[in-house]
Amino acid sequence: MNAVKPIKSIDDLVMAGLVAPADRIALEAVAARYAIALTPVMTGLIDRADPDDPIARQFVPDAAELTVALEERADPIGDQAHSPVEGIVHRYPDRVLLKAVHVCPVYCRFCFRREMVGPQGLGTLDAVAMQAAFDYIKGHGEIWEVILTGGDPLVLSPRRLRDIMEALAEFAHVKIVRFHTRVPVVEPERIDAALIAALKASGKTVYVALHANHVRELTAEARAACARLVDAGIAMVSQSVLLKGVNDDPDVLAELMKAFVEIRVKPYYLHHPDLAPGTGHFRLTIEEGQRIVAALHGRISGLCQPTYILDIPGGHGKAVVSGSTVRARGEGCYSVSDYRGNEHSYPPVD
Repeated sequence: MNAVKPIKSIDDLVMAGLVAPADRIALEAVAARYAIALTPVMTGLIDRADPDDPIARQFVPDAAELTVALEERADPIGDQAHSPVEGIVHRYPDRVLLKAVHVCPVYCRFCFRREMVGPQGLGTLDAVAMQAAFDYIKGHGEIWEVILTGGDPLVLSPRRLRDIMEALAEFAHVKIVRFHTRVPVVEPERIDAALIAALKASGKTVYVALHANHVRELTAEARAACARLVDAGIAMVSQSVLLKGVNDDPDVLAELMKAFVEIRVKPYYLHHPDLAPGTGHFRLTIEEGQRIVAALHGRISGLCQPTYILDIPGGHGKAVVSGSTVRARGEGCYSVSDYRGNEHSYPPVD
């Protein structure tokens, strides 16, 4: 049973056979707090006969989302602490995030920005805020890379994307523009000639970071969308999240990483799940993640190996989980070193 239109409510989920009518009331409380959306492509991939379907687990709401652990927080990676102007996050010296939009074609149940995205989230930057963001980038010559994220920047029209790229083209110090997106997987038809042309700008090297967590997401249509991007000269890397019940198995993860390489998407980051509210049912322990990632070595090519990372809560940047930057202190607690050499507790101690 394939949906003919996007799913955006509990009623839609019931009609599509993805939620039992008896669960409607409990899930309405989830929908009141966190946005819901599935594209027809993702809805069509769900095996309704499998209660543990990895696609459904990523996108269909669960009452467990209302259980919030003490260590979870609305801004788990500290975007707000490093936001000098609306829409900009300047955490590292040579790069910034530009959050032009806070809506997505799908809403992942484990999203680390789930308090900020969706119809009731932070919305799209208006002209005044966008100009302030550009002024900030212009005034900081150390910024070498601008990363378009949000929300999903590829939900913007080709015209809006072209306007952004033309503005960035004016800044000689910006050499790299990166787009973080799920669109080639969840809405591959959007990756057409007009959108691809809009991503390019004189003097800029463009990367697209594709988010996918299970090989079944890489449909024939998704692979074709990625081919259109790569054939147009746009380099692609991957981002995935290590999720309990989705890809927490070396064979499942290996299949995904090999598929990325086959479609010319270089495996890049494998994220440990962030401490977003109501996402505890997706999180593994650090030790479990380390065992899974260690099992990849030797069984698949070096081309297929992602870097397993943890975003340190509070905005302190990324740490490589398989490296010496993360050290166990006992009873599920760790000491994590940031890129400046400062030590932090994980989970954080307030």
